[in-house]
Amino acid sequence: MAVAQPVVVSLADLKSGNISFETLQEAFGPESLGILVVKDVPTEFPALRHQLLSYASWMGNLSEKEFERFTNEAAKYLVGWSKGKEKLKDGSADEYKGSFYANCAFYVDPSLESAKPTKQFTLEDYPEYLAPNSWPPKEVLPGFRPVMEQMCTLIIDTAVLVARACDKFAEKEIPGYPAAYLENVVKSSSTTKARLLHYYPMPEEALAKGMEEDNWCAVHKDHGCLTGLTSAMFIDELKTNVKLPNFEGAEVPETLPTLEELPTSPDPQAGLWIKDRKGVPVQVKIPRDCIAFQTGEALERITNGRFKAVEHSVRGAYAKGVARNTLAVFTQPNLEDEVDLEQHINFGEFARAPIYWNVTEPKVLRMITDLFHDLNFKLRK
Repeated sequence: MAVAQPVVVSLADLKSGNISFETLQEAFGPESLGILVVKDVPTEFPALRHQLLSYASWMGNLSEKEFERFTNEAAKYLVGWSKGKEKLKDGSADEYKGSFYANCAFYVDPSLESAKPTKQFTLEDYPEYLAPNSWPPKEVLPGFRPVMEQMCTLIIDTAVLVARACDKFAEKEIPGYPAAYLENVVKSSSTTKARLLHYYPMPEEALAKGMEEDNWCAVHKDHGCLTGLTSAMFIDELKTNVKLPNFEGAEVPETLPTLEELPTSPDPQAGLWIKDRKGVPVQVKIPRDCIAFQTGEALERITNGRFKAVEHSVRGAYAKGVARNTLAVFTQPNLEDEVDLEQHINFGEFARAPIYWNVTEPKVLRMITDLFHDLNFKLRK
């Protein structure tokens, strides 16, 4: 089993701008693993991480009736609760992973539950970006929302600093690159999306059968700029009570208690796997007191390929009764923000038509966009 050592920088060096171009290339460049680990993060991070990832197990063990209260099918299950909606590589439904998706528009404006629709980008056409958040009610999961918002804010704050370092490199290496472009994209985005993940304990038949390493979350590239990641928490749900008491008629607590975290992963192959630039999967381990950032396709596009999106997959824990919890924060541009600064393709167009990656003629691009809009209109009718 190959375990790779990612590039590590300190938060202090990010704040002072003391990150060399060589370091950025080693972390994000064409020959890199596409991941940067930030150490010496704010002192509140470890406690927030433990608290939020405990909530992933509390949430994952709610009843189906309770899940219905914060599930949004119209938003393609990309706000609120989602389970069994993704397809695995073999075509079966992914029943072993539950997700809670939150729009992070609160980072820009605490009153927002999503980005605001526009004439070009309507709720009807872009529900996965523009549908308001579906938070679990306080009486169902008390204290969850503020913890989620605090953790996401901390991670986005750090992503802004990583973006600032990337901008300095891009301003020197890319002719005409706008000053502080990526930093402004990350800092001003209302479409950044957070995903709290609960990988359920494997049932006996799955443990006996075994799975391919990427059948938990198949090999893919993230669509946004920088993906902030916490290390995973492993919980033995056979020994730890993860069933919430019934609060009906009783005082609802302000927060739920944290759960006991296993000291190490019970399965050495569980976790994040990255394909290196030769196509060889290597495992990357994120320390508990650090935040990692992976590269996405929008970043690659914005930087004209100077930084490369990373292919990766996730493997759950093949250990009886053990759940794996983690958080990913996808810093995505606003729908109207350009991800191709030469052809003026915005993120909304890019998100809908990956074919843009292989087409270079602006007239052809516009024709494809019109066709997509016509097709969407006909399908709605």
